Amino acid sequence: MRFLVNVIDDGQAATIGRTASATEAEAAAVDALNERLDRDGSIVLAVGLAAPSDATVVDARGDEPVVRPGPVLDAAEYVAGFWVLELPDAETALRTATEASRACNRKVELRPVL
Repeated sequence: MRFLVNVIDDGQAATIGRTASATEAEAAAVDALNERLDRDGSIVLAVGLAAPSDATVVDARGDEPVVRPGPVLDAAEYVAGFWVLELPDAETALRTATEASRACNRKVELRPVL
């Protein structure tokens, strides 16, 4: 089964004046988790994302595309990165999401991939 684990950033780094989202300790913990997941063959894809301010919304449903800089939603929380993981079951996914939350020091959102 595949699962999406979204890393939720609530601006905690910006609040204390850091420009990088993760501390060195958080980055090291995420690297260690990634190495273990990679050894287990669980990682399908793992990426960090640019800040929402770097996003562009494109709506080409009409005759002419509408292109607007910025995120689709202006929210205090945003997806800062994600994993797509191949895991045996929902129980393992929940355990792995808990590990990811601890490693990132962030909330995560766990969702099955359809």
